[in-house]
Amino acid sequence: MLMVFFGEYEMTLTSGTRLVLPKKVREAIGGNEFVLTKGFDMCLFGYGVGDWHQRSAEFMSRSLIDTEQLGIRRMIFSGAVYIKYDEQGRFVLPKPLSMYAQIQDSVVIAGVGDHFEIWGAEQWKKYLNSAQKIVEHKS
Repeated sequence: MLMVFFGEYEMTLTSGTRLVLPKKVREAIGGNEFVLTKGFDMCLFGYGVGDWHQRSAEFMSRSLIDTEQLGIRRMIFSGAVYIKYDEQGRFVLPKPLSMYAQIQDSVVIAGVGDHFEIWGAEQWKKYLNSAQKIVEHKS
């Protein structure tokens, strides 16, 4: 079954490090485990476990001679962790990943089709502002 992540959800960290995945995101994951890793633009990428295995194979097929591809592999794999969540969707956000994404109290979880992203709320606002300017310029 194809997992499609969509929507934008504003969430708040509880106890400083706990986050709740929205029900629609959990439904797209299909189990109680996902992979979270460093993404581009200072956000985190989340993948269902099956999709992560497929993506991993794609990343592994890229050349180690190409320094740009090697850099992408380093970033994606060095930050990757398997995350299990409880029946309510609660999980602990690993500190190295929350620091990377500059997450403090508020986050935005955004569906991006084949994966979801977790952003610090301020970073998300900055991203939307810059993306809006690009869209307006191209129109």
